[in-house]
Amino acid sequence: MLSWQTTPLRLVDVPAPSPAPGELLVRVLACGVCRTDLHVVDGDLPVHRPSVVPGHQVVGEVVVAAGDFRVGERVGIAWLRHTCGDCRFCSRGDENLCPSSLYTGWDADGGYASYAVVPAAYALRLPTGYSSESLAPLLCAGIIGYRALKRAEVPDGGRLGIYGFGGSAHLAAQVAVARGYEVHVVTRSSDARDLALSLGAASASSEAPPVPLDSAVLFAPVGTLVPPALEALDRGGTLAIAGIHLSDVPALNYERHLFQERQVRSVTANTRADAAEFLSFCESHRLEVAVQPYPLASANLALSDLRAGRVTGAAVLVP
Repeated sequence: MLSWQTTPLRLVDVPAPSPAPGELLVRVLACGVCRTDLHVVDGDLPVHRPSVVPGHQVVGEVVVAAGDFRVGERVGIAWLRHTCGDCRFCSRGDENLCPSSLYTGWDADGGYASYAVVPAAYALRLPTGYSSESLAPLLCAGIIGYRALKRAEVPDGGRLGIYGFGGSAHLAAQVAVARGYEVHVVTRSSDARDLALSLGAASASSEAPPVPLDSAVLFAPVGTLVPPALEALDRGGTLAIAGIHLSDVPALNYERHLFQERQVRSVTANTRADAAEFLSFCESHRLEVAVQPYPLASANLALSDLRAGRVTGAAVLVP
């Protein structure tokens, strides 16, 4: 497995983890490389567990079963790992806001390894018809993009702006197109612009969208994009910020950026209901998942390529 030791990651041999009662032990088949992993490794997020094994987009085969899962079944391990179930947030269906929530690859070892454990109550059933490598990005990039679309409150037939076009955005864009939204992508990468257009975007540019937007989602962790994204919104528009980390936002001008009931909304993790809804969507709507595979031993290269913007789609580690 690979453990966090500032930067870079180092490869170490350790015994396979032992599942606690109610936990699954899975053999890792693929693990997506998420920008959140990069924030953990780079120290943008506070250390929750020293030398944690990153990775929270895990597709694995059940080796030790628990709950309703069977040995040999393919399952998913995602970011959300535990909530208390009793607080006022959990009680009202907002378990993503639980103060006692725990996360894979941050509070507990994740999927940059040969084996991983997960509470059966937080393991995910996977849609059919996808390879393990294609499934992995669905488990965070896809789920978070789906929640970001919900938070953006795109009206029926509305115009949606997407800022940044990596692993999460290229999946969210397909959901948006399938729902009949008019999608406009803003990204510096010419390869990403080509991908966006091939997936049904109405426009893809490095400049401002060509039309006023009803809603927008900011996937790039770049705070300086918040003012232009707000300025591109039409009256009553909503900007959802999808990342767990964002660089500082410049001062906003009330008249230019917020007046006429434009609003900013953050996105914090996801609920298991979000995951179930999105994975059900993936069962009934075939998504094209752009994957760039790396061997597990090359995780540092995958993180470096992600940091430098050299990954089009999603980076995935394979055994």
